[in-house]
Amino acid sequence: MKYLRSAGLAVLAAAAVALSLTPAAAHDPNTPEGIAAMQKFMADHEPADRRAPVVGTANGVPCVNGKADKYPCKNVDLLSVLPLASIGGGNGNDIWGWTDPQSGKEYAIVGRTNGTSFVDISTPTSPRYLGNLPSNGGSSTWRDMKVYKDHAFIVADMISGHGMQVFDLTRLRTITTPQTFSADTLYTRFGPAHNIAINEQTGYAYAIGSNTCSGGPHMVDIRTPKSPVYAGCVSQDGYTHDTQCVNYTGPDTAHRGRELCFNSNEDTLTIVDVTTKSAPVQISRKGYSGAQYSHQGWLTEDQRYFLLDDELDEQRGTDKRTKTYIWDLLDLENPVHIGTYNSPAQAIDHNLYIRDGYAYQANYRAGLRILDVANVGAGQLTEVGYFDIYESSDGAQFNGAWSTYPYFGSGVVVVNGIEQGLVVVRPNLGGSEPEPVERFENPADVTIPDAGAAVASNIAVTGLSGNAPSDLQVGVDIRHTYRGDLVIDLVAPDGTAYRLKNSSSSDSADNVVATYTVNASSETANGTWKLQVRDVYRGDTGYINSWSLQF
Repeated sequence: MKYLRSAGLAVLAAAAVALSLTPAAAHDPNTPEGIAAMQKFMADHEPADRRAPVVGTANGVPCVNGKADKYPCKNVDLLSVLPLASIGGGNGNDIWGWTDPQSGKEYAIVGRTNGTSFVDISTPTSPRYLGNLPSNGGSSTWRDMKVYKDHAFIVADMISGHGMQVFDLTRLRTITTPQTFSADTLYTRFGPAHNIAINEQTGYAYAIGSNTCSGGPHMVDIRTPKSPVYAGCVSQDGYTHDTQCVNYTGPDTAHRGRELCFNSNEDTLTIVDVTTKSAPVQISRKGYSGAQYSHQGWLTEDQRYFLLDDELDEQRGTDKRTKTYIWDLLDLENPVHIGTYNSPAQAIDHNLYIRDGYAYQANYRAGLRILDVANVGAGQLTEVGYFDIYESSDGAQFNGAWSTYPYFGSGVVVVNGIEQGLVVVRPNLGGSEPEPVERFENPADVTIPDAGAAVASNIAVTGLSGNAPSDLQVGVDIRHTYRGDLVIDLVAPDGTAYRLKNSSSSDSADNVVATYTVNASSETANGTWKLQVRDVYRGDTGYINSWSLQF
């Protein structure tokens, strides 16, 4: 059992560390938490579904009245499903993606217990299975993969000699019929590993939960992908379950410009400076109330906040709702847990990733869950969409959605189900913000709810001919403390929205008194125009005092 040290832990400078051996295991075998997690997972095992693929419909299956085909959904349409039997068999686990820089084609890299599948999803309603890279040395429930320089790097747990497979993804360009592939290179400085992370900016891979480095990040130089080279160990805090490693550009100026890893370490969030691979430095190690098994997390895009999933708190606690722990990283030496999001669904959370202001969570029996992170600074998240691939029930069991990949340029999202296989969906989040409250008074004196729904004040325009001008003047007088909280749009009669002002956490001044110029030449002048305002952060209030349009 690891013991929590104080929040004021001094920064430790580590000398070069040698590889140290620990037994191979899916979760750290040296802690009760790890043993419990593995036992719980295996107890819930179910065989793969034997349903037919869902493919061939030109537009997929839209989410209508809460269902797409048989799957519960909200703001997410179904494009296709390839069950495991049609992509190599076994049960599913992790997933990642690759976009061919030459053709723009998109590919899903699908982990399975007995290998890794490669699927062309460039026509997402008719995905095409290209083949299988078999597991090196046996079957494993836990397989993980990431991509760098058009190569996939693949690890697996519970296989003593698996190592890291390196596969050149450009080989997929010429495949016309499914193949059985072999790896281009095998890295063998570790055997089993539970996960792998890659910092694509530096060209370093981080194998975690391996039989080396006391289970901490095993660092590999992959800048020449087919010639990986051992670079160092992070072993100060023992076993790491998952990590995200980045070139840090966040708000803590003392560490800006360094390469940092944000480790989910079973009972803590542990932040490590790995800029010097031979001498990693632990910046902080922080526990939190309710910790049961710190599993995985991801930084917001400004690197200010970190969302953390705990894999066992739903099963062990009385509140079975899925929980996401929100951390403020303003001071990396003292991360602060500022809030916990409780999902309306009851399920175990697993892997999450953040893109364009949304967190995409794979939450086992509750499926893909999409959260708006706009109000993360107030310790709050809002669910805006979901697609439940384990439709028979929710609950805190280890079935259903293992992981997701939301980074395709097309907007397609892929999910890998333990029993279900590859599920391809398309979120439709344009209408996911709270519906604006209609207001017809003008001038308005309309109250703006604190971190609530948008409000709108209307102006009805009549008696004009033709379209609005290309230099439509919009005068705004809004009284509101901390105006950086506000998002302001002009909404034309046909519903087209013109963004006048974005929110900004750095703009702490009061009130918005300004004139904006909008090119509205494609809009009919006559009709009801709206000034729509939303407060996205909690803590400040205000109102629309007046506004005007000058044609």
